Amino acid sequence: MVIEYIRYRVPQQRRAGFEAAYERAADALRAAPECVDYELSRCLDDPACYALRITWTSVDAHLDGFRGGPVFGRFFAAIKPYVADIEEMRHYTRTGVRGPGGAAPPSLFEWAGGTDAFERLCAAFYRLVRSDDLLAPMFARMDPDHARYVAVWLAEVFGGPATYAAERGGYRQMVGQHLGRAISEAQRRRWVNLMTDAADEVGLPGDPEFRAAFVGYLEWGTRLAVRNSQPDADPIQQAPVPRWGWGVAPPYQHGPQSTVARGAE
Repeated sequence: MVIEYIRYRVPQQRRAGFEAAYERAADALRAAPECVDYELSRCLDDPACYALRITWTSVDAHLDGFRGGPVFGRFFAAIKPYVADIEEMRHYTRTGVRGPGGAAPPSLFEWAGGTDAFERLCAAFYRLVRSDDLLAPMFARMDPDHARYVAVWLAEVFGGPATYAAERGGYRQMVGQHLGRAISEAQRRRWVNLMTDAADEVGLPGDPEFRAAFVGYLEWGTRLAVRNSQPDADPIQQAPVPRWGWGVAPPYQHGPQSTVARGAE
């Protein structure tokens, strides 16, 4: 993805019309498959200055797809009277220098209790698995360190250190654990149920906000794991380790319109 910044200097007598024009232009951005999101900001120190941020899926998607597409005419018609007020219009890419500040809410990893909480969770979960008729055969040849590996994966997914990516091979390794296993829907549901039972047993936070996010990931990840495990599956082998927050994780885009399936072990 790329970020386009357009900086305007708009005289006071034209500001109301300018903001109204972008309200109309926003309809085109919302309809454009090349546009991820957008935001128009006004400077508090110098109210004549505006900054428009638009995230595009790529530079080509913006310059060729959007500008050559069916909604650009509506967009440009709305903002055309203000083109002369543009001071800068450039594309940017994100760097690795970013992260939450002190006012940000704690990560799910922190809220759960850190690495120790996920290690206790997985130890309890796999103890339940070993006595479960449906799941025990799936894990009969489980590596002695399997529970710890899954704890490290979950810790990273929920906002903890990127240990699984650094030491275990990241997403590719996780996908490989599911290939050819033909996981059934009944097994998937039992996995989710036992994981939530384990969460209760070890005392993971029970507040609705945490549990909604926690179970949301379990549902999302296990459904993708089922898909990736089928005999005819052809999952993407390279993708980031998902990072799950208090809301819904965005899909990982591979190509113009396809969503990559990512799973949980």
